[in-house]
Amino acid sequence: MISFFLCLLALIVGYFTYGVLVEKIFAPDDRKTPCVAHPDGVDYVPMKPWRAFLIQLLNIAGLGPIFGALSGAIWGPSVFLWIVLGTIFAGAVHDFLSGMLSIRNDGASISEIVGTYLGGGMKQVMRVFSVILLVMVGVVFMVGPAGLLAILTPDILDVRVWTIIILVYYFLATMLPIDKIIGKLYPIFGICLIIMAVGIAGATIFHSGTRPMMEITLKNLHPAGKPIWPLMFITVACGAISGFHATQSPMIARCLTSEKQGRRIFYGAMVAEGVIALIWAAAGCAFYNKTGGLMTGLLEAGGGNSTTVYNMSISLLGPLGGVLAMIGVIACPITSGDTAFRSARLTIADWFHIDQKDTKKRLLLSAPLLLLGYLISFIDYSVVWRYFSWSNQTLAMIALWAGAAYLVKSGKHPGYSLIAAIPAAFMSAVSVTYILIAEEGFKLSTSIGYPVGICVALLLTILFFVKGLLPALQQKK
Repeated sequence: MISFFLCLLALIVGYFTYGVLVEKIFAPDDRKTPCVAHPDGVDYVPMKPWRAFLIQLLNIAGLGPIFGALSGAIWGPSVFLWIVLGTIFAGAVHDFLSGMLSIRNDGASISEIVGTYLGGGMKQVMRVFSVILLVMVGVVFMVGPAGLLAILTPDILDVRVWTIIILVYYFLATMLPIDKIIGKLYPIFGICLIIMAVGIAGATIFHSGTRPMMEITLKNLHPAGKPIWPLMFITVACGAISGFHATQSPMIARCLTSEKQGRRIFYGAMVAEGVIALIWAAAGCAFYNKTGGLMTGLLEAGGGNSTTVYNMSISLLGPLGGVLAMIGVIACPITSGDTAFRSARLTIADWFHIDQKDTKKRLLLSAPLLLLGYLISFIDYSVVWRYFSWSNQTLAMIALWAGAAYLVKSGKHPGYSLIAAIPAAFMSAVSVTYILIAEEGFKLSTSIGYPVGICVALLLTILFFVKGLLPALQQKK
């Protein structure tokens, strides 16, 4: 239990220390934000900060900090360290820079931002990559909650019916102005999310006598055959850093009335998600601890999935509390899936310069995206999740390099770009290594994948120093 509370404290302290440092480096000012400069009543809609925070949190906190954290808990409490360090030094920096750069670029999507700072070639890659990732996210966050709802209604509605019902909601949320459905429902879903997190945390602590929280030691790292590098860093996904967030932050960037709200909303929402991930990881370690501290019980349960969440919720909180927790878990992915499809619409609209004030034009983009998502939902969920996790972290890598490039080009303090360049290099090694050795990748041996991944990360870092940082430092002198 000591490890859990220390990690929780570290997340809070990180927000008030490193978060403040990141904010000072970026230096928000009093310039007009996009929604103040040209509100359109659809996507550029001014919002109060508390509402924007809740929407941002629910946009990013899908199944990642729940399913991903539980799957990451297969590696035992060592996952706590990645959730804390990844959130403070990588994920929150990534989300903050993505959102603030969107504000500085008139609410542009992440693909357009990447093009501005990394070149036209990367812009084209990111346009395609972003849309594919967003559709996969929409599918993951459609099938996941449909499975949970089917468990709650076994004799009434099955997974396929729930999938269609959720898809109809997604259509409305994608099409209508952001303040009509998303702006009104998210505060309610936010209450469910808070109840879920507090309930699971409280119940895990209460049951610590029979199911003690595991401490971080060298003896309880992970089962044999499950190396931490790079698998854990890909599996946890949204609980520590997620490229999906880079597609969501611009949506809220179009609704902020001041740049100075950025740290509370972008950095703060990621820290809040880190807390959620930490709670579920700790609960999973305690609930499924079976033999000698190794997480064989969670491994046998298949990591994070609908059944795992249901069993934990009912066992820890009882029937009524379990249902409330399940509602919170269901609300998380649904409130990310709808904005995933909405972000896909906006990305394509930015790509082809399609005015989204026109309802017919929004329909022209939304309907094909949702139909494609429904067709993909027939693919094995676990396969879609694995590809989502890798593409998710790859997008995060690219977004961080774009943030580092901006900090260099801003000309104020080029050396401060390391707050983005260091995590970018780390995620480069993670993403490249994973796709080389993973079953869904090239299936190479670790003796090849490990050195190649590290070498690619080093090459990208050297390129960043030679082409960007060193010339900027020399010019500064």
